[in-house]
Amino acid sequence: MMGTRGKSQRVKGILLGLVVMLGSAVNAAEKIDLIGLNIGGAAFSGNSIPGKYNTNYFFPAPDYLATWKERGIRTIRFPIMWERLQAELNGELQEEYAQRIEDFMQQAADHDMRVILDIHNYARYRKKKIGSDAVPISAYADFLERVAKRWKDHEGLWAYDIMNEPHGVDKYWPAAAQAGIDAIRKHDHERPLLIEGNFWSSSYLWPKYNDPLLNLQDPADKLIFSAHLYLDKHGNGQYREPLAEDFDTMLGVERVKPFIDWLIKHDRQGHIGEFGIPAGDPRLLEAMDNLLAYLQKHCIPMTYWAAGPSWGNYKLSVEPTRDGQERPQWAVLEKYVGKGDCKRIGP
Repeated sequence: MMGTRGKSQRVKGILLGLVVMLGSAVNAAEKIDLIGLNIGGAAFSGNSIPGKYNTNYFFPAPDYLATWKERGIRTIRFPIMWERLQAELNGELQEEYAQRIEDFMQQAADHDMRVILDIHNYARYRKKKIGSDAVPISAYADFLERVAKRWKDHEGLWAYDIMNEPHGVDKYWPAAAQAGIDAIRKHDHERPLLIEGNFWSSSYLWPKYNDPLLNLQDPADKLIFSAHLYLDKHGNGQYREPLAEDFDTMLGVERVKPFIDWLIKHDRQGHIGEFGIPAGDPRLLEAMDNLLAYLQKHCIPMTYWAAGPSWGNYKLSVEPTRDGQERPQWAVLEKYVGKGDCKRIGP
């Protein structure tokens, strides 16, 4: 005969089983969004601080995102500048810039889209490195805590990209990243945190520089490592030199594979925060197609660099031309929008 304690344990077991089943059903119903866009403008003119709105930096018009929603885009990585949002270290957030960010996130929410808020500062504040006497790690943590406290409940915010392309701060970045995680988690345990790596977050060189990030601790267990890659000679996205005659259209796969292998080895989730190509050479379009197929195979989301109405003739832009013509890069991206059968971020 089962005693009271046994009955209690059995009931708990049944309830736990129901929770697991319900959770599995929810996860099975949600498909991971594999293709997103960077929308540039708010972090333009980093040498003009604070800069003048609509002269040095720009925000999209209130109806801008409707066009991309129609094309199936749901995820937006949105670069912002620390110095414009917080004019003095440990100071209050600048209300005008903050409100423009908030308006953009609301526009995303209104279109059932989601924003990755990207602190686009290269591990620096007014060109001084995080971890230096001029920019102590505590000041960086203060900033992220203020950001999380303000927007922790905003329906348009999906994730925090806590710092774009750290470089030259190998000694300090792991500690700074942990401080940033801790600061955000004081107020927000729901949203993922995208963690970029040292050496400009290079996917190809990721394992060489970023093993220390394996020690990061997130009480919400929602860290996603985010790497960048480009296909030009130096991998920096400038595309200044012409492609070599023997250019390999599997170069994107070759450059992302070390990052994905690292994720697999350490059982971590990954993301490609930036990738882009100019449209002039069909071999680059083929290489992009090969890369996206490889990322889809491993369930790695990617946000293309870049879109936004303020890029002008920028050669990597996927923004339609002023006369409404689609860019050649979009034809490749469109093949993967809404596709794949990924129920979780991979690999």
